[in-house]
Formats: sequence, structure tokens, C-alpha cells
Amino acid sequence: MTRSEDGAARRAPAGEEAIERGARILREGGLVAFPTETVYGLGADATSAAAVAKIYAAKGRPSFNPLIAHVADIDSARREAELPPEALRLAEAFWPGPLTLVAPRAAGGSVCELARAGLASVALRAPSAPVARALILAAGRPIAAPSANRSGHVSPVTAAHVLEDLGPRVDLVIDGGRADKGVESTIVAFLGGRPRLLRPGALAREALEQALGAPLEGEGGAAAIVAPGMTASHYAPSARLRLEAKELRDGEAGLDFGGRLAERGGAGLLLDLSPSANLEEAAANLFLYLRELDARGATAVAVAPIPAHGLGEAINDRLRRAAAPK
Repeated sequence: MTRSEDGAARRAPAGEEAIERGARILREGGLVAFPTETVYGLGADATSAAAVAKIYAAKGRPSFNPLIAHVADIDSARREAELPPEALRLAEAFWPGPLTLVAPRAAGGSVCELARAGLASVALRAPSAPVARALILAAGRPIAAPSANRSGHVSPVTAAHVLEDLGPRVDLVIDGGRADKGVESTIVAFLGGRPRLLRPGALAREALEQALGAPLEGEGGAAAIVAPGMTASHYAPSARLRLEAKELRDGEAGLDFGGRLAERGGAGLLLDLSPSANLEEAAANLFLYLRELDARGATAVAVAPIPAHGLGEAINDRLRRAAAPK
């Protein structure tokens, strides 16, 4: 295993050597954290139950919560899932990219039952980040990879975040710099009936509906957890969050948007997701700033209102889950 003498996971800059080392670790059943365009993922061989079990153990993740298997392309995905025409339409439009498709498992699919949490469906994504794509190709198999953080904690957007949360539990952290999108993939399910948005994410609902030529069914509504990020409390910082805040109260730090809280004054710590009220910038900064507020000792955080359209849907989803009772 590639661990430093003090037990912390070895951090390697992205490059050919790190990709080759990471692929070898994955084939041997180890854990590799790597950057995708959304957040950093904690990867294991998706075809091996023993390897996938290490993800659950490292994260402290409930075994009923399925994992996304990352694949190289549409052809690879079709070997794992029965993708209906509408799912293929989305894959052709948005893969590689921040879109996860949930569909019935294909006969002979290689993603193990533990990664699927015992379900007859499988969650698949073809990431666009060069490091992620190179690692999948070098490993030669699907890579199960939830966000590389403790279960329920704020998702990591840098290698340093991974080391803070999971350092001694990971065999290699490939450092590819800050993740571009900063919020997880959008998840759409094709499990009978109309396509359903299970989790808003880095790809806006409007873009998906335009590609489909029809509206998606609303987020949630499934009786069981069939995709990642569907538990009520998720992506949670240590601080208590107060959403839709119009001002800072005594003792509160602030998570602002477009300077709304700053306009009301207040002497507390204040971080602005996007001073120009740009939702793409806000999504990219969300987890970074939640972690910074934790690091700076905030115990209560007032969160400015975030518009509900476009990427605002994903931002608000993460904030609601982060604010839910632990």
C-alpha cells in the first residue's frame, strides 16, 4: 500500500505515474481518491464486493445507500444497465459530464450487488474530468466512487479536504487541483414511467428537459433510496444552518449570496458564495465555504436566500439536507 510513515494517505500530483499507481491499487482492491469535475470521489473496483466494502467502512456509509459506478462511455454503460431510448438521449447529450443515470441492471452486468445496495438497478456516470477518465481506462473496469468524505459530511472539492476527512483510510489521493463544478452530479432515474429527477446537481433540470423534450417528474418521491444523496440529512457541516436568512443574528456567521446579508450589516464572519449572484459560481463555492466556516469555528450559520431556478435547485437541495437534524 502507498502510505506515508505517519499513516496518512500519500498525496500524488495528477499525472501518468499517479494514474498508473492508482489503477494498480484499484485492481488490487484498494481505495483511491481522485478528482472529477463535480467533487473528489473515493474510488474502488465496482466489480469487487470486498473492495466496495472498504468504501462503506472508510466513509461510515449506510449499506443501504447505493454507489455510483463511473464508466468510460455509453458502450460501457450499456454493458451494465438496460438504458431506454430517453436515457441514451441524455447520455449522448451530456456524457461525459455531471449526469448520473439510474436504470435496471443489465443481465451479466459487472457492478457488484454491494455497490448497488442489493437493488435491481444500477447508477452510472461517465465523468468528463481528464484524471477520472484516465483512471477508469487504466483500471479497465467500472469504478464505484461516492464523494471522498465521511458519510453525511461536506463533500470535498480539493485533495486537502479528502485528507482532512479520510487521510489514513485511503491508499492514494490523486491531487488534480480544485474540482470544477463543486456540486455533485444530477441523478435521473429510468425505472418505469416517466424519467424522474432523483437528485438535482451540476446539470440543471432545464437542460435535461430541453434535451428530452418533456418535463422530468419532480425530485424525490421514491419510497426507497435508489440513488446516492437521498437521505434526509446529508452534506452536513458541524455548524447549525438557518436557511432563507434576511440578516445575521448575534453569534451567527453568514453564508451570503449576492451581498444580501452584507447589506443588512452585522459583525460576524461572512462568506459570499457569489458577490455577483452567479449560480454557477455559488455552486462551485458551496462545499468549499461550508468547510471553511467549520474550520473557522462557526457554530451557527445564517444562509441567504438562493434562487430556485437552474443550479439554484441543486444548491438549495444540498443546503436543506445540510440543515436537517443530524
